Amino acid sequence: MVRGDGSGAGGVDPQQLWQSPQQPRKGRRPAFSREAITAAAVALADAEGIDAVTMRRVASQVGAGVMSLYSYAPDKETLLLLMVDHVNGELSPPAPLTGDWRADLKAIAHAQRALMLRHPWLPAALFNRRWSFGPHTLDFVEYALAALRPTALDGGAKLEVFSLITGFVAGLVADEITQAALADSPDRAAADARYLAAVAADGHHPELAEALSAPTRPLSPDATFARLLDRMVDGLDAGSQDGAAGR
Repeated sequence: MVRGDGSGAGGVDPQQLWQSPQQPRKGRRPAFSREAITAAAVALADAEGIDAVTMRRVASQVGAGVMSLYSYAPDKETLLLLMVDHVNGELSPPAPLTGDWRADLKAIAHAQRALMLRHPWLPAALFNRRWSFGPHTLDFVEYALAALRPTALDGGAKLEVFSLITGFVAGLVADEITQAALADSPDRAAADARYLAAVAADGHHPELAEALSAPTRPLSPDATFARLLDRMVDGLDAGSQDGAAGR
């Protein structure tokens, strides 16, 4: 069993989870593996959403008994850890770093967005959990820290930047997925537009009225993401320069 001292998500010791053998130490060699279980859970989440992932459903996908799965993942939280690290393997090998940390950081964000769009359950899985980074995730964190080496940021600040970028991407992708679903309801979109127009005209929200009267920007998801990412990285650049000046 991978249960530990409760130091990780779901009561799992991260060292046992990531560095212990991937199959039970006793009994017959099973006809499935932790990799197969994780891949089946990812496929289920991709097809039906994260709520469809239950130990019973995953067990049926791999042709195993439910109880046998608990030797690999004692609960759904642990299974989510395995799933996140599994899909993060798609980020490797990353493109060679250019030495331009701004360009490299933007490339990292675009790679994360593409990953989250391939696995729409991933943004929700990243929020509101205490994470224990698996080997694929650690490799990508290492890559991101190397991308930030040319900056004046210290190690802790670099980790914060990686967390900030990941959260930024996850939030935008979650909104992008929601907006795509709402696009199938043109009546709702028209009603929202009418409501905002009425609010802007009521005289009580002058700042909002001014913002809504500004020239429209490209609204495609790709253009919106690139524009907001530029704004985010520009802010990080200013923070990096402030840090260097304070030394």
